[in-house]
Amino acid sequence: MARTRTTDADDFPRYFVWVRGLEGPEPQKWMAMDFGVGDWKRPLVLAYLELPQDERRLSLSMLARRYPPPRVDVS
Repeated sequence: MARTRTTDADDFPRYFVWVRGLEGPEPQKWMAMDFGVGDWKRPLVLAYLELPQDERRLSLSMLARRYPPPRVDVS
């Protein structure tokens, strides 16, 4: 008999993050707020938000509409 696994909110990404992309801000979902070895990711992060449990299952496009990208000055 196959066991079905119940999904827990902890199985879903916890953070909604806007990162600097080639063509402007790009949305991503992260499991942990891990900036990487030597902080190489830190300059790429424009904004982040810890998601409430009820929003962790939402699609990336829905989160991007709910939380628009920050204004970024192009220099």
